[in-house]
Amino acid sequence: MAEVYQYRNFYSIIVNNAQQNPNKTIIYDGDLKISNQQLLAHADNIASYLADAGVKAGDKVALVMSNSWQFVANIFAISKLGAVLVAINNFLKEDEISYILNDSQAKILFSSAKFAKDTREQIIKTDVEKIIWVDGAPIENTNNLDYAKLLANPKNTAKYVDRDAEQLALIVYTSGTTGKPKGAMLSFKNIQSNTTACIQHLRVKHGGIKMACYLPMFHGFTLTVTVILPIITNSGVVVIRSIATKGDFANLLKQVLLKRMPYFAGVPDVYSALSRAKLPWYFHMFHSVKGFISGAAPLAEETMRKFGESFKRGKLLQGYGISECSPVVSTNVPWANKIGSVGRALPSYQVECFDEEMNQVERDTIGEICVKGDCVMMGYFNRPADTSDTIVDGWFRTGDIGKVDRDGFIYIIDRKKDLIISKGMNIYPREIEEIIYTNEKVNVCAVVGLRDIEANETPVVYIELKEETTATEAEIKDFIRPYLAPFKQPRKIIFMEQLPRNATGKILKRELRELVNKI
Repeated sequence: MAEVYQYRNFYSIIVNNAQQNPNKTIIYDGDLKISNQQLLAHADNIASYLADAGVKAGDKVALVMSNSWQFVANIFAISKLGAVLVAINNFLKEDEISYILNDSQAKILFSSAKFAKDTREQIIKTDVEKIIWVDGAPIENTNNLDYAKLLANPKNTAKYVDRDAEQLALIVYTSGTTGKPKGAMLSFKNIQSNTTACIQHLRVKHGGIKMACYLPMFHGFTLTVTVILPIITNSGVVVIRSIATKGDFANLLKQVLLKRMPYFAGVPDVYSALSRAKLPWYFHMFHSVKGFISGAAPLAEETMRKFGESFKRGKLLQGYGISECSPVVSTNVPWANKIGSVGRALPSYQVECFDEEMNQVERDTIGEICVKGDCVMMGYFNRPADTSDTIVDGWFRTGDIGKVDRDGFIYIIDRKKDLIISKGMNIYPREIEEIIYTNEKVNVCAVVGLRDIEANETPVVYIELKEETTATEAEIKDFIRPYLAPFKQPRKIIFMEQLPRNATGKILKRELRELVNKI
């Protein structure tokens, strides 16, 4: 039976919120509080200027922005017109941004002024017709507009375009860990399916899931879980613009404490830092967090152990998601948490493992993890061949190797592309990484394969040490040796000051593979 969802698009959410609770604060951004009615007015205003600029249903509008209430307002303004949001990684450089703008066929670009170095020439290098500058325009003319001035002259002339929930609403570009980014096309049905399933899975009440949004808003995990979810439940988004300093981190924890958040969404790097941080006693005593949910990258079991030693209240829960699935696929919950797993599939989603020929394998058998349900993307933008390779009979092939146990708990063993094959023997890098993470000196690590002339691969380890620690290659090899079979032993240990990461902390193994091939 097909799921029936309440909303047709993003814009209809804030219309309903404003009708039901006009004065309720829905966004907290520093000292600024924005009510449901104010958010609707801002979205109407920006939508009117976009319509004046010629934006129509189906047109692509891109964002290269910092976390802010303006980012949130733009989501709903774009939706009012039936246009398509393209949220771009603000860590990218000029040519990388150009690639995405051209690939997505974006017509308008919103840019924070701090990214002007990489965005101001996009009006020349791409088909972007106008740039709307947030936080101050470096240049003003008919094609470069100042966001603040638009807001200072409010109007509500844009007509609402009532598009079907199954039409394209958002394009999220994959992180590019294995090559050029591809645009995953997500409908509003995809996103609403994911928020609905999260609400059911986490057993949260309407109005009862304020979320701290401190991870980059352009990321699918952040956008769905810490922006759309708390707005669709009329709960509230607490915008944290940065956690670059200890003061920022302290502010984040203060907001978690004061706003009495039941769940906290993060990435492994954040939980690694929290497990080491000396937090005030009153935070541990009075926080309301039932579950600290980790996603976007694998969570080392050593981090879970250390976190559990520090946090006696609130469990660290590993989840699993992928951009093409809107993105949350599964997560552990406080009342059903299997250490080492990424939890059960969210309600209404199916997760099973398949072999190379796409035959479903029995439970507890290793295979490629595949997902079926309303979360699965529409396809890759302008890439029908990639889409047909990836979505087979409604099953999305994640490219992750793992298993589903008899109770439905999912275990991720490794990325299919990361698998190392040595003389016909499979070596899963994550197995080696988990052992290395138990070394007190290691901050993060990554294992990649070095191929020889006979096409056999041997593991090479890249390590980023903790501050004020030193280690040698021999020391790490001696540490690993008792735990691994001889064919799994790393050939080389390479120390780096900082491993390459994407915006959410995921290690870019593609870059490491390029480095190892130069050895």
